[in-house]
Amino acid sequence: MNKLRVSKKVVSKTSIATEKEEKLIRLPKYSPVWVVAHVKEAPAVKLQLISRIRAGVKKSDWKLLISFIGSTEKEFESILPASISSMQKKAVYSKETSERIYELAGLYGLGYDVFDTKEDFKKWLATPSKALGNKKPFDMLDSSLGFQMVENEILRIQYNVYS
Repeated sequence: MNKLRVSKKVVSKTSIATEKEEKLIRLPKYSPVWVVAHVKEAPAVKLQLISRIRAGVKKSDWKLLISFIGSTEKEFESILPASISSMQKKAVYSKETSERIYELAGLYGLGYDVFDTKEDFKKWLATPSKALGNKKPFDMLDSSLGFQMVENEILRIQYNVYS
């Protein structure tokens, strides 16, 4: 699978390119992948993100996010409020599905910012955590409360506050 890298040619433009290809893809501002790449800016643009959630995430933006984080749709089947088969039939997703996609984007952006590599973060998500009752952080992402708990653990790691 091609790994993607974020390239900032001009401050206001963000694009991604695969390591094998130098073809740059311009990211739509405030898309889920934009949130992953700009996790530190995301809190300042929450009203824009809310507007995007209400309008619904486009299927192409979801596919780009999945590709960017190096996952498959199947991995997120238990996390998303819609089935993968129903998502494949739609061009734009519901507000609930869109909100979960943006939650995932924010979480992955934070994880990539805190952990050394994408692989380290994915490994952490798949490793049982004592602070989460010996559950894998990824398994907690099927609810908003689980998202908060996982995000809190990432923030504790960021600030070296272990529980």
